[in-house]
Amino acid sequence: MECRVCGGTDWQEVVSFGLVPLANGFLDPADSYDDEPYYPLGVISCRSCRLLSVTHVVDPEILYRDYPYVTSDSDTITRHMRYVAETCRERFALPPDGLVVEIGSNTGAQLVAFRDAGMRTLGVDPARNLARVAADRGIETLPDFFSAETARSVAEGYGRARLILARHVFAHIDHVAGVVTGARELLSPEGVFAIEVPYALDLFEQNAFDTIYHEHLSYFSVGTLVSLFARHGMRVFDVERLPVHGGSILVFVGRDDGPWAPRPSVEELLRLERRAELHSDAVYRDFALNVDRVRDELPALVRRLAAEGKRIAGYGASAKGNTILNVCGLGPEELEFCSDTTTLKQGKVLPGTHVPVRSPEYAKAHAPDYYLLLAWNYSDEIIRKESAFLNGGGRFIRPIPKPVIISADSL
Repeated sequence: MECRVCGGTDWQEVVSFGLVPLANGFLDPADSYDDEPYYPLGVISCRSCRLLSVTHVVDPEILYRDYPYVTSDSDTITRHMRYVAETCRERFALPPDGLVVEIGSNTGAQLVAFRDAGMRTLGVDPARNLARVAADRGIETLPDFFSAETARSVAEGYGRARLILARHVFAHIDHVAGVVTGARELLSPEGVFAIEVPYALDLFEQNAFDTIYHEHLSYFSVGTLVSLFARHGMRVFDVERLPVHGGSILVFVGRDDGPWAPRPSVEELLRLERRAELHSDAVYRDFALNVDRVRDELPALVRRLAAEGKRIAGYGASAKGNTILNVCGLGPEELEFCSDTTTLKQGKVLPGTHVPVRSPEYAKAHAPDYYLLLAWNYSDEIIRKESAFLNGGGRFIRPIPKPVIISADSL
């Protein structure tokens, strides 16, 4: 296997989860799930550029053509999308009629913030079901994968882009070289390619192994991204560390013949990564040990509570949560249901575990004693929202970075 960033073949094995179903492979309730597909899931680290990569690539046609993940409308994400739009417009003086292209635009929620500021917008997303939703809200969307060919077609039909945005989609792409080449061709000389990805350093610091699933092919450090873009005539010139999704980086990239000079933030994070010794094998071995601890401690805690007669449910039918449940071997024996606000998921069952997904209204009427906080990356917002549940004696189990019980008293 060649590294998709540098072509290297010297890999360090980090962690393996065995055969795991697709994290967004929600199913209709059935008498049998014998035909549910499972795929190998593990991560390895390239010793040349230190890309962290999954070991098995699932056909993107299977993953994305009919996609159940919808951009969250939580206060946290809504504020974040507004921040991204304002930051890009102000920092790069984007003109009112400039073209903004978003790769993996989902339902178009992020592009709305640019459209409302008077900019021209275009989404590119292979999920046909979500492209229709975006079109209904007035965001033109090409239902296709982004590639060099797509970029040339967009440039011919719409002109060159002042901003290309890829929020939490770049890590989903196998052929990153083609996407980077296409982005360079589509950008105007002063254009900016802004990508937002989970940050590898946060992955290790928070032990966020639940972000490992088949859709997330790559886990990036700033150093790895600098290497990637330099190979394709582009330059990382600014980067911002953000708390969203359990720890992310917003990385700004320009053409190497463009006007954007590197800012101190890039070297600051490169120094941080050197101090964290991200190029050493030891960091990845320590991560594997921390993962194993949660795989032991979380099931033990949940099963002890269930044995004591406590009723437990999941909070948030997220892809991350499905990784936790499948990797830790938790299912209907421990969780009565899983509550989620996404209507596309309600009435389905979770992949692998087959726990039923219920609406928040159902959850409120059938409140458990404990919620396993599968959407732990929204912990603060959820705890504020569910204060009545906590004040009434209910409790949360936060699984990451290590299992802890949250009660009204502990807050």
